[in-house]
Amino acid sequence: MLIDLFLTFLMVGLVSFGGGYAMIPLIQEEVLNRHHWMDAAQLTDIVAVAGMSPGPIATNIAVAVGYHQAGATGAVVASVAMILPSLALILAAGKLIMRYRDNRLVKSSFFGLRPTVAGMIVYAAILFAQNSGMSLAFDWRTWSQLAIFAGSLFALIYLHKHPFTVVLLSGLVGIAVYG
Repeated sequence: MLIDLFLTFLMVGLVSFGGGYAMIPLIQEEVLNRHHWMDAAQLTDIVAVAGMSPGPIATNIAVAVGYHQAGATGAVVASVAMILPSLALILAAGKLIMRYRDNRLVKSSFFGLRPTVAGMIVYAAILFAQNSGMSLAFDWRTWSQLAIFAGSLFALIYLHKHPFTVVLLSGLVGIAVYG
């Protein structure tokens, strides 16, 4: 189990670009579909808690999945595996990127990666919404979730509210509406 955890999160950390939210589709594929370590509802709950917890979301997810599978040792193994590729790549590539950051090809490659990362984040958001019970039927629950989403987005973009405040208020609205 520990070897599977290590190899899975090492691979996720190695091939994922764009930050934690962009890693969620790959984590979901590995945890749910390949290894069947938990069901979609459990992973959705872990993603929600990981997103509200301090630290990188992907590492927080790795810790929670590792703990779920193999206790404290699993949490340590999964988190080390998740951060090891980033650490090694940043140390190795950092010097090269700084040296060639003005190179046209380097600039172009990063410009090309931006929309891909944005697309992966939107895909993760759609999967997260579906796994949280949002359906395409647009019943009262779906409309209320869309209203919470729209209100949160408005508060962040136009009212410049702190994300912690938005998360806290959204949780309180959830308790009031669904509790």
